Amino acid sequence: MSKFRKQHMSVEWHDIIDTENTSPALSASLKEKSSLVGRVGLMMLSVGTGAWRVRASMNKISRALGIVCNADIGLLSIEYTCISEGETCTNALSINTTGVNTDKLNALESFADGFQERAGRYSTEQFHRILDKIDSFPHHYNAIALAFASALACGAFTFLLGGGITEMICAFFGAGVGQFVRKLMLQRHITLLANVSAGVASACCVYVLLIKLAELIWGIPPTHHSGYICSMLFVIPGFPLITGGIDLAKLDLRSGLERITYALLIILMATLTGWITALIFRFSPSDFEEIQLSPAVMMLCRLAASFCGVYGFSFLYNSTQKMAVTAGAVGMIANTLRLELIDFTGIPISAAAFVGALCAGLLASGIKRFVGYPRITLTVPSIVIMVPGMFMYKGIYFMGLSDVSTGAAWLTKAFLIVLALPLGLVFARILTDTNFRKSS
Repeated sequence: MSKFRKQHMSVEWHDIIDTENTSPALSASLKEKSSLVGRVGLMMLSVGTGAWRVRASMNKISRALGIVCNADIGLLSIEYTCISEGETCTNALSINTTGVNTDKLNALESFADGFQERAGRYSTEQFHRILDKIDSFPHHYNAIALAFASALACGAFTFLLGGGITEMICAFFGAGVGQFVRKLMLQRHITLLANVSAGVASACCVYVLLIKLAELIWGIPPTHHSGYICSMLFVIPGFPLITGGIDLAKLDLRSGLERITYALLIILMATLTGWITALIFRFSPSDFEEIQLSPAVMMLCRLAASFCGVYGFSFLYNSTQKMAVTAGAVGMIANTLRLELIDFTGIPISAAAFVGALCAGLLASGIKRFVGYPRITLTVPSIVIMVPGMFMYKGIYFMGLSDVSTGAAWLTKAFLIVLALPLGLVFARILTDTNFRKSS
């Protein structure tokens, strides 16, 4: 068997600079300065944030070092040029895959914000050592903890979509097993489409097994079959969908289109796997039985379920406990507002999604001054629970059965909601952030 060889080579940052030079970074060569700019940008890219935020961090480092930087940013690569006193230095950097790590994102933002006051005291070698430390941050949660978080989130998601206690329990265990399988495959560096399909197939099979056992033992009716969709919603790529939409709004077209394409790849693979599983076990995505609760009790249950859903999804993004609780509080208010608007005003679900995302963005902006977390670490987890994973699945399911009109209707609903969510965040930033509001 041939030895596995990495397709993307690692950059040895300390080989680029003069490690013996202890002069402040301000007096370093352009090549050494550009190494700092590029590494910060590449690390920001690796934690899942969008092009606008990556460029903003690179610009902070460049201005502090007295150079000019122009960058072209994609999903996995950056091409940038640094200019100083007629001299230029151009580099192309890339990462092997993308992911989300809000803890590292928070540390990198703090590094960029405090860079200017240290640029005249720290050498480039010292700055790279700080970045080494950030780069080596361990993940807070192991595979079992992530499985439980995914189970909690999908169980809560099931209730918010209209499922009852039976669907919630089965989705809880299905999502937990699915996430556990996917995490193990990610640790072994199994490629994207394979780990997505394995995780979704595992989740659906566990759900089906539990439902069949419940039918045999307790004689429950087959009306609970549609909950299998909820067990696979842990793979919904909320971060690239939302950040891609924000990038498009800021005319970072390359990054925006690449992120949305990446998200669509995951969605397509997940929904096709779920569809094939449904065909094998003869399950269909029928509507849930209506839950009979008073409006006040329903609102309280939605608040609790929304908090649990966002809190659980935050674990998948490696958020700290405090960050996850804060995002859960934001999502609890924003998502419940969205659902209550749908119930009591009858506005279109896409318009309600816009209001919910706008609310999340405004809350995150207000909280930021007290907790200091980047807005994106709170807003995206809080609205991931609004991403219409069930609508997407139903669209693909009916398309697969050649029922084009029904499938197109579900996909249209999903598209409008996915369009509304980043727009809500964009307008929240326009209202609260001067730098984002300006086109320059």
